[in-house]
Amino acid sequence: MRKLILAALATSAAATPAFAQDATFTGPRAEAIVGWDHVSDDSINNGSRDGVVYGGQLGYDYQTGKAVFGVEGEVTGSTAKNTANGVLVAGDRLKSSTGRDLYAGVRAGVVVGERALIYAKGGYDNARFNSEYTSTTGTIEDHDTLEGWRLGAGAELKLTDKAYLKGEYRYTNYGGVSGERHQVLGGVGVRF
Repeated sequence: MRKLILAALATSAAATPAFAQDATFTGPRAEAIVGWDHVSDDSINNGSRDGVVYGGQLGYDYQTGKAVFGVEGEVTGSTAKNTANGVLVAGDRLKSSTGRDLYAGVRAGVVVGERALIYAKGGYDNARFNSEYTSTTGTIEDHDTLEGWRLGAGAELKLTDKAYLKGEYRYTNYGGVSGERHQVLGGVGVRF
């Protein structure tokens, strides 16, 4: 009988750390992100511009064994812009800049060791692009909203049970000639 009780206690003690590890990447999370933004399109000059992407993301993850599945939503802005002079006539100017970017998607990953998560992601993207044409007759402003899809991959590293750092690459396509976007970013987040 004593051996049975000791075996039960040893089994429950061994199972407790495994249960805590399984719950490590489960739950809601919030993070701040910043990084490099490269936008390519045919709207202006060489068709590309670079800037800084910044914003925030909310998500929820569920871990089962070493696998992690999640949903996420994101709002970002960017400093990417470009200017061309003499577009139609001498002395005119065309400015092109990025606006807000909204993303909703899913991710799936695998836990490596006890503190790291490697994941892939994909989903829907909705971005705003701004144009301003100025000539001697005045200024014309236009705002285009483009829809597309995003794919990405990244890694998340726990600093504590709640705080983490992440690095991520993602590619967004807005439908062929409309443009595409490459971003490399880092983030810091908290899991609740």
